[in-house]
Amino acid sequence: MRKRNCRVQVRLDNKEYQAFMKRVKKTGLSQEVYLRHLISGLVPQEAPPSEYFDFMKELYRVGNNLNQVAQKAHVLNVIDVQRYDKAVRQFEQLVQDITRAVILPRSAK
Repeated sequence: MRKRNCRVQVRLDNKEYQAFMKRVKKTGLSQEVYLRHLISGLVPQEAPPSEYFDFMKELYRVGNNLNQVAQKAHVLNVIDVQRYDKAVRQFEQLVQDITRAVILPRSAK
């Protein structure tokens, strides 16, 4: 059974339609998802450049390596655990900040 069973039909003139389609295309979302974001009070952001995903993949790879080193360091007690843990938390926060700034829709103000 469909979750969304209420249909809304909207008529636009050519200029409005072109502006709408231009904005939808920039986000990479479907028309429906774009409108649902707006209805929810969110402003969809433009789709990030393809390089963004390459950078994120690399950040996650580095983060995974840091995590492996940290696990070994905890077992062997070789490095300053507090300092390393702080660096990992900062790394994770950076990944979240990049995602929030580039990918997630912003709240309409």
